[in-house]
Amino acid sequence: MSSAKTKVELVNTKAHILGDTRPPCYVFKNVVGMAKHVAQIVANVIREKNALGQNAVLALPAGSTPVSVYRELITMHEAGTLDFSKVVVFNLDEYYGLPTTSLQSFHRWMQDHFLKFVNIQPSNIHIPDGMIPRETVADHCRHYEEKIRAAGGIDLVILGVGSNGHIGFNEPFSSREGRTRLCMLDPVTRRSMASDFFGEENVPSHAITMGLGTILESRRVILMAMGEHKSRIIKEALETPANKKVPASWLQDHPDVKFFLDEAAASELPRFKMPWCVESPDWDDDLLLKRAILWLCQSTGKALLKLSDEDFREHNLHQLLRRKGPAHVICQKVFRWMMETIEYHPAGREPKRVICFSPHPDDDVISMGGTLICLNDDGHQAHIAYMTSGNIAVFDHDAQRLADLVTEYNRLFDIDQAKSSALEDLVGQSFQSKLPGQPDIEEAGKIKTLIRWGEAKAGAVKVGCNDKNCHFLDLPFYRTGTIDKKPHGIEDITIVKDLILSINPHQIYVAGDLSDPHGTHRVCAEVIFAAVAEVEKETGCRPEVLLYRGAWQEYELHEIQIAIPLSPDNILRKRKAIFMHESQKDEALFPGSDPREFWQRAEDRNKGTADKYNQLGLPEYFALEAFVVWDGNPI
Repeated sequence: MSSAKTKVELVNTKAHILGDTRPPCYVFKNVVGMAKHVAQIVANVIREKNALGQNAVLALPAGSTPVSVYRELITMHEAGTLDFSKVVVFNLDEYYGLPTTSLQSFHRWMQDHFLKFVNIQPSNIHIPDGMIPRETVADHCRHYEEKIRAAGGIDLVILGVGSNGHIGFNEPFSSREGRTRLCMLDPVTRRSMASDFFGEENVPSHAITMGLGTILESRRVILMAMGEHKSRIIKEALETPANKKVPASWLQDHPDVKFFLDEAAASELPRFKMPWCVESPDWDDDLLLKRAILWLCQSTGKALLKLSDEDFREHNLHQLLRRKGPAHVICQKVFRWMMETIEYHPAGREPKRVICFSPHPDDDVISMGGTLICLNDDGHQAHIAYMTSGNIAVFDHDAQRLADLVTEYNRLFDIDQAKSSALEDLVGQSFQSKLPGQPDIEEAGKIKTLIRWGEAKAGAVKVGCNDKNCHFLDLPFYRTGTIDKKPHGIEDITIVKDLILSINPHQIYVAGDLSDPHGTHRVCAEVIFAAVAEVEKETGCRPEVLLYRGAWQEYELHEIQIAIPLSPDNILRKRKAIFMHESQKDEALFPGSDPREFWQRAEDRNKGTADKYNQLGLPEYFALEAFVVWDGNPI
């Protein structure tokens, strides 16, 4: 399917970008809006079917993508506006070889996050059995299909999408006509699931999945995707002809399918990345004009002030040239805008109070360590608020080593050894008996927290902070001991609000890295924004809020509003600060799919941003850290 045939609508803004045919895409400014919209569709399906005296049959996934939708549905049910007593649920998939009590089991996940909160009859809940003997798997899968047919077929299926294009666990080259079956997981999928299982080696090799044929027979289909890391596969699923390599692309053939995306997931679609190539945009929009000219620089390989009228015409920007030209006038304007982003003193020259909110104990130095150096060198009072303990990202052997060290320390200095020896034995035994992904016992968790605490303080001191300005908030939402976190609540918001009120900062920095694969950055941002709103309500004002990005990706050039130049010495000091996080050095427990160490990612990103500025014909810097100003809207 060509790009011109994708219908795209930008929701929650004044702009609408529309094509002429399906499959339609609805792009949301934030996940909250998307979740409410999808939940309302689910609710309408249930009510419509129930009004006809029929059950509503839903096919549902587990995982982080639909969790916000389930929370909205639970809220409706608890408010008495949605009855699930005549709903039949079929789960899309389940890992093979995992008991239902396993933390990673989709059976357990669905119970913990949705099913136990609504009144679906147990007899109407169908989830593949991951522990069925291998010799009876085929019969089990056939019976699963029979149950779907007996229920009248699926009214609505909700899907996520893998970075390789899988839906359900229908990996690349799955049969379009496939039915529920046992399948082998693709290496890309297993790597993406590694954090849930505390290591790729612990991820099951097989799963039972509803087939593509079954999914495509559903009466309605919704696919949800969020984050920059899904943008490439979304583009392939929508913009290339349906093919076996990208299973999600088969959805193009469905008569009633809708894609629900956030702006990050939609960012590679031509109608978002290059709208001027698809239709006539509003050239009075300065941000759009800036995007177009920076894109033109990248497309031609020319610096801003070297672009010609002919470059505009050859790249479908003739209307912009007629409206705002000639070329040198437009490019001089964009050149000035980009020059204005360069800021040597991020908080100004007069001493101010600043808070850097760090979701994990190392995000501060990884993401904006150079800026923290500049802030401290300028004489500002820089505070760092570590929002979570980060203790689940510590290897067991590092915690065991600390327990051994404490025992030996006590022996060496003739301190009471009984308690420390008992603790060492207790922690050691827990590590030996612990299954992959199983939460630590309380004592082990505290030891791991202590490791991250010490590393965070050492890193903060390296960038020039006073260790007395380090605040360890240990927000309650994080305290599950597993990858899966609780929704944030009033207690989390109050802790952050109280810190802001006590320090009264002029400026705060927030992680805007919303494609963090574990979701912690997104939750922390939601907490901070809610706290800032409370502060503004109580005091009538709020500090300036700047958003930074971390180890996962950088802002696009047109998005950058502030760029902090970093010298070679700044980068070296930043690297040494990152090195203070020894438990994350060389080999991190949750490195993501990028094989580079965190310090390498940070330096490559900072130098890469500087290179892009240089290519535009702007001053040449060794490295740059980039920020945007928060616009006050929820994420």
